[in-house]
Amino acid sequence: MQFLLLLLIIPSFALVGLQSYTSFGDSANAVAKVAGQSITQQELDAAQRQQMERMRQMFGDQFDAKMFDTPAAKQGVLDNLIAQRAQMAAVTREHLMVSDLTLQQTLLGIPELHGADGKFDNDKYRSLLAAQGTVPKIYEAGLRQDLALQQLAGAVQGTAFAPKSVALRFSNISDQEREIQELLFKTTDYAAQVKVTDDMLKAYYDKNSQQFEIPEQVKAEYVVLDMAAVAAQVTVSDADIKSYYDQNVAHYATPEQRRASHILITTKKDASAADKATAKAKAESLLAAVRKNPAEFAKLAKENSQDTASAEHGGDLGFFSEGMMVKPFTDAAQKLKEGQISNVVESDFGFHIIQLTGIKPASVKTLSQVRDEIAASIQKQMAAKKFAEMADLFNDTVYEQANSLKPAADKLKLAVQTVADLGRHPNPAIAPTAPYNNQKFLTALFADGAIKNKRNTAVIEAAPSVLIAGHVISYKPVTKQAFADVKESVRAKVMQATEAEFAVKAGEAKFAALKAKDDTAGFAAAKTVSRANRQSVSGNVFDAVMKADVSKLPAFVGVTLPGQGYAVYRIGKVAQPAAVDQARRQSEQQQIASALAQQEMTAYIDVLKKKAKAKILKPVVASIPVDANLASK
Repeated sequence: MQFLLLLLIIPSFALVGLQSYTSFGDSANAVAKVAGQSITQQELDAAQRQQMERMRQMFGDQFDAKMFDTPAAKQGVLDNLIAQRAQMAAVTREHLMVSDLTLQQTLLGIPELHGADGKFDNDKYRSLLAAQGTVPKIYEAGLRQDLALQQLAGAVQGTAFAPKSVALRFSNISDQEREIQELLFKTTDYAAQVKVTDDMLKAYYDKNSQQFEIPEQVKAEYVVLDMAAVAAQVTVSDADIKSYYDQNVAHYATPEQRRASHILITTKKDASAADKATAKAKAESLLAAVRKNPAEFAKLAKENSQDTASAEHGGDLGFFSEGMMVKPFTDAAQKLKEGQISNVVESDFGFHIIQLTGIKPASVKTLSQVRDEIAASIQKQMAAKKFAEMADLFNDTVYEQANSLKPAADKLKLAVQTVADLGRHPNPAIAPTAPYNNQKFLTALFADGAIKNKRNTAVIEAAPSVLIAGHVISYKPVTKQAFADVKESVRAKVMQATEAEFAVKAGEAKFAALKAKDDTAGFAAAKTVSRANRQSVSGNVFDAVMKADVSKLPAFVGVTLPGQGYAVYRIGKVAQPAAVDQARRQSEQQQIASALAQQEMTAYIDVLKKKAKAKILKPVVASIPVDANLASK
């Protein structure tokens, strides 16, 4: 589970950058320390929120925030932050670097950043980052660190391999085929033998009385305070929008962008003068060729450029702004006019021949173009601030005027709503996001103070920025259905249970006899099952068949089939398939190698934690619910 959380959390760092984890708060607020640097409670909470948001986006209404509101879940997040910090310390210690070209190629390889023409769209790039509350410089710094971490992890995981003997053994077990026959003892075959009396029915009713209870229920009023309700009460003026635009006009500006293609002849940083001279000579030769026939630039780039990523596209690098390329490349591209070809340009990566293919002049979006975006942003900020103020007022009013929710609803301009037939636990038939279908709220609703004294519940945080308080209107205690009303239902249950007893007894007797002496009479036609092909065999049957000892054949297993009876299975043959699926076996070997790589990485991270002297300073705890704060009053 911890490794799964690691996989989910680490990509999120690429979205928001790692810089938030490099500024450390007050040591008194630290929950852990790694490589002499603190991990604060705020950083832990932020990491948990990011993970919850990612899971919410992945699973939508299926997402249950309660699974993350536990000490174990928070501990998992903290462990991953510690692992992250320990790896970053190793990256720094080992001087692992990510080149500008690698960073640029990574950005160019993100499909979401491409426009309709399939090329990198800088405007889209900036707007996506703005929606996440960050800017290119910060995002790229975080991405650079993520790529460095991948270098570190790749160096470790790349050493793992699956021994052929292990992979072969695994595949043979997976492919092994067992020929089985079924002898079924159905419960319905024994119906005639079952004699049910009223005493049996009454005894079952008394013994299993809970089956015939109607759970306690309440009808309640409730009031919800959420961001939607707050936002509806927030008005954004034209003056606010104009002021925001004037103060942040640089945010809506797009610098000049240039598009270029290049042919790269690479050299190593420590290359000898002779090697550099050879590479430069080749570049000069190619330059002469493209100057002679500029229309052949793309063809020559595809055939000769050693930047394989751009070579596939005829050397095209898409549009880029200042700072995205290494300085020598940028300086040369800035001097070119559209269509011009540069001289040979030397950089840390080798020798470039650059052709400028397009220029997008700098631009600034007008106020009218971004009015709606700004209004939404201001409204969101104002709503967040107002929510905190209204939450305190909501909390106080619900507590101080505990006989009714109306004062709180009137004061905050909220609606009092009603819901019936609520039980002590959430109802799966109701949308899990319904605020009243929340375990904390239901627990508060069924408390003595709410039911007996008819007092408001405490304010409960049903979800992030969703507060709810309730008031019980009526309460129905647990009631037991009369025997006469459920007699026929009891009869059906007793019949089924007794028939099953007869079926199991007969099946077990047959199973014992077959173990003593083989007899194929009564068995169904044989079919072959394997771990790769279960033949629609149910889970418990399949497990019993595949776990059976087949050192001596025929072998037998007996299995109880809930609701059906009992079955005996005869295993007559065990063999390997005539044809082997080599592609699947190759995939299985890769899976084993991946599992071993994960093991290696886990062990390596443990070593890094020790080197970084990682230490947890405070135990993690689940979030403190709002009602606990209220209770302290």
